[in-house]
Amino acid sequence: MTQQDIKLTRLNKYISDTGYCSRREADRLIEQGRVTINGKIPEMGTKVSDDDVVSVNGKPVKEKQKRIYIALNKPAGITCTTERHIQGNVIDLIDYSTRIFPIGRLDKPSEGLIFLTNDGDIVNKILRAGNAHEKEYMVKVDSTVTDRFLKDMARGVPILDTVTKPCKVTREGRFEFKIILTQGLNQQIRRMCEYFGFQVKSLTRTRIMNIDMEGLKTGEWRLLTDKEMAEINSMVESSSSTEEASDYGQEKPKTKSQHSKRGVNSAARQKRFGYGDYAATPEQVESDAPATDFWSDNQEEISTNVDDLDDSTTNFWTENVKANANEKSTDVVEDKSASFSDEQIASRARFESAEKRKNNKKPATRFSIIADREKAKLANAKAEPAAPRVKGTLTLKKK
Repeated sequence: MTQQDIKLTRLNKYISDTGYCSRREADRLIEQGRVTINGKIPEMGTKVSDDDVVSVNGKPVKEKQKRIYIALNKPAGITCTTERHIQGNVIDLIDYSTRIFPIGRLDKPSEGLIFLTNDGDIVNKILRAGNAHEKEYMVKVDSTVTDRFLKDMARGVPILDTVTKPCKVTREGRFEFKIILTQGLNQQIRRMCEYFGFQVKSLTRTRIMNIDMEGLKTGEWRLLTDKEMAEINSMVESSSSTEEASDYGQEKPKTKSQHSKRGVNSAARQKRFGYGDYAATPEQVESDAPATDFWSDNQEEISTNVDDLDDSTTNFWTENVKANANEKSTDVVEDKSASFSDEQIASRARFESAEKRKNNKKPATRFSIIADREKAKLANAKAEPAAPRVKGTLTLKKK
């Protein structure tokens, strides 16, 4: 048998598969040097085969345990966590002899079907939204279920900075509907209902993929059969367990303007100076002869001086307005600035900003005047040399 024929497994996964601990805990044990392979301390990421002897704290870990797959009808009030210190956790509810953990979760007030297993490989393949495995829910709300509500729910709802993927929604009663999701966002159905002003009264998951709750009373569980697992394995065979399948929602619609909030391309600046989305139409330009004549007459002069416009001392705008005051008003320049180049717009913005700072200086107040006087006194006192003391003279202090 060649090296390629030997199946290698990452060390943390190998330890987790035995049921000793989780992969994260196995990584911690490896970092602490408490794990050995054939008597030698390995590095993180080392792979092992079935022929290697893996030990933790000097004791060989047991052989891989049989895969366990459990279907539970979770009651309301049970928390889907492996933290045993949390009262009412799902692990204590089942009290299984082998270490298991839930696949996904159901909110504490929700009830219905949930899987538990010791197989870490199948978890992400079932949960990833990109793999599109169905989960069915029965939901009761506090208001009448309308056709508009069902249509909007099925189309996608903006929650949690995304838009939920399209889903199937059907009415089951006046206050009840059935929904089939391929996602698992945090409290997704409750948030979707709240978006439309509905409050969820009860939520029950009735199906996961090909498994339903038939024959399971609330709080009861059973092992999945080999036939059921064969169907699940065939369904997840082409599924991805990587982040590529974590497509939790559609692209969020951009309801705001596409322009940046600041800069020469902002919507406010375009509207103010009349370019970009707010540029004048050809009909408007043709109907305004003065604006067209002004720029055509001065086009050569402007093109030769365009490199000098960025000079902070250049007052291009005021000089041209004064020079053409007899022929055209300043309103013409302001109203028909749609033809201004970006360099001219930037130059004008710098000029106006400097003028604005100059005009916005705060007037002197009584306190500022007093402060300036005190600063002047201190400066004069430091500048004047102190009078020399005569030897033998005494200075008298007032009592």
